[in-house]
Amino acid sequence: MVMIIGYVLLALLLVTVVAAVSSVYIGHKKLLSAADGAAVAAADSFTLGGVVGKTGPPVTTLSEGGVQAAAVSYLYRNSGHLNLTAPAVGAGTGTDDGRSAKVTLTDVVHPLFINFLVPDGIAITATSTARSHLAR
Repeated sequence: MVMIIGYVLLALLLVTVVAAVSSVYIGHKKLLSAADGAAVAAADSFTLGGVVGKTGPPVTTLSEGGVQAAAVSYLYRNSGHLNLTAPAVGAGTGTDDGRSAKVTLTDVVHPLFINFLVPDGIAITATSTARSHLAR
């Protein structure tokens, strides 16, 4: 009887840990999906740059402020559909080369069953990059 109770408690502990880790993993995947969408929206906020020569194709240019504004706008418009606690645009959001939009999002995940152990939740971060490209 004592061994059965011990095994049941061990099984419950294992289920609790697996459920908590799974909820953090799913929260990170949701945040990564939101970062992908925000990066694509930011990459679409390009302006046309100068034409190289008179026969070259136009190039897309992105600005730091434009990428950040597009990411914030994306989060604001889609906050109801994302099912995230409190997503925010993190440091590092911008453009490195003027053609790629890099978006970093942060959020807090509250794991299942163990909220009393981490009442503030677990901070997660996701980064995504998208590049604007013109094609005929």
